[in-house]
Amino acid sequence: MSSASASRLGHVHLKVRDLDRAIGFYEAVLGLSVGERLPSFAFLSFGEHHHDLALQAVGPHAAAPGRGVGLYHTAWEVPDATALRESYETLRERGVEVSSVDHGISKALYFDDPDGNGVEVYLDTRAENDRDEWRGESAPFDPTTL
Repeated sequence: MSSASASRLGHVHLKVRDLDRAIGFYEAVLGLSVGERLPSFAFLSFGEHHHDLALQAVGPHAAAPGRGVGLYHTAWEVPDATALRESYETLRERGVEVSSVDHGISKALYFDDPDGNGVEVYLDTRAENDRDEWRGESAPFDPTTL
């Protein structure tokens, strides 16, 4: 039996209650743009692919995602500290509760989108810290000092 290997993440697909609200959130917070829109679907991209994020409207009464088995969060890497700080500022301007964590190999912002889906925006800091292993570290940091 042979196995195939993937070379990159193709996209993330989220089910949301309100498609317009979700589009606005991901455009403002992550800088994604809508490339294709259908009545119950939107495909957002950073520009290189058809879509990096697929949003599917399931209606206002859909159950909230659980915090047990299943998707924990999507993670989105930013290129530099300025982008991470700007992400934090955008989230705070929108009234989104954010948890900031320094993992030693990354600095991360954790928050929920409007439908309760977990999201992480992070800066890879392995090169500046000269290490590749996480080592279980998690300490708060102040994103406004970036």
